[in-house]
Amino acid sequence: MSFTWADMLPLFFMAVMGLALLAYVVLDGYDLGVGMLLPFATEEEKDVMVSSIGPFWDANETWLVLGVGVLLIAFPLAHGIVLSALYLPVAVMLMALILRGVSFDFRVKARAARKGMWNGLFSLGSLIAALAQGWMLGSYLTGFDHGLRSSLFSLGIALTLPTGYAVLGAGWLIMKTGDALQRKAVAWARTALWPMGLALIGISLASPLVSQTVFDRWFAMPQFIGLLPIPVACAVAFYAAFHVTSRPNVVAAGYGWVVFAGTVLIFVLSFIGLAYSLYPYIVIDRLTVWQAASATDSLMFIFVGVAITLPVIIGYTIFMYRVFWGRASALTYGPGQ
Repeated sequence: MSFTWADMLPLFFMAVMGLALLAYVVLDGYDLGVGMLLPFATEEEKDVMVSSIGPFWDANETWLVLGVGVLLIAFPLAHGIVLSALYLPVAVMLMALILRGVSFDFRVKARAARKGMWNGLFSLGSLIAALAQGWMLGSYLTGFDHGLRSSLFSLGIALTLPTGYAVLGAGWLIMKTGDALQRKAVAWARTALWPMGLALIGISLASPLVSQTVFDRWFAMPQFIGLLPIPVACAVAFYAAFHVTSRPNVVAAGYGWVVFAGTVLIFVLSFIGLAYSLYPYIVIDRLTVWQAASATDSLMFIFVGVAITLPVIIGYTIFMYRVFWGRASALTYGPGQ
């Protein structure tokens, strides 16, 4: 089967949108996880935890803006369906992200009597955003069906996605902190790993049951054999993270990054499996990527903008992480502030 340029452009924008959303889930996922773990730390540790995500968390959300922007301008039909079906959870997520942003700024400069309140609101915003994103993912996978089985599936993902973010956040803290806080982060990661693993298994088993399309893609031969490396690699990454969190001497030797890297690998492989399950649909069983795409001339115009913007965002992200890498310390704004 040969593809023309008009056929390839929608696939290009689908890939860009997928990359943006994957980058958002991984990058904003760890800082949402840090926010959710905040209540389990001391006041001094909370300052270090917030400092560890301080230079990054706002920029991480740029990927969400890029992904939704591509959906709007490159796939307007899909944008109308998706945003209409997910209006309420999207609104809840945006309010939670706003709450996080306000709390982040106010907690740093608030007086001691109010600092605990802003810390709590920062954690609450992180949790609500994660829950909303889980519900949106479940609804998307079921084709926005509102039946009991589909609603329970969406609720299951909403309740379990925060455990994945918590492991990401704990893995981030293992790399960015030391001493007592690092040891706590190892314990948090070890505690959240099993719920995350069980959630992934549950979602993997339930997805084919709620979607015939997913079932057909995964359980036909010989595709089933070819797809086995994905769950096997996820299991290996999970074991590696579990092995490190179970052995403090391994973390002390400098291998704590394995927890974060292993969790990221699980997220990436899960995303690849999801992309395979859905292709060529952008709205499962309703719209293919070509049916939802804008006119070719419009896509060509957008292509120029994305070709400039995407490398800039990638370059800035890499530069930012290089500049601010290293152990985190508590945020300070100078004497008397």
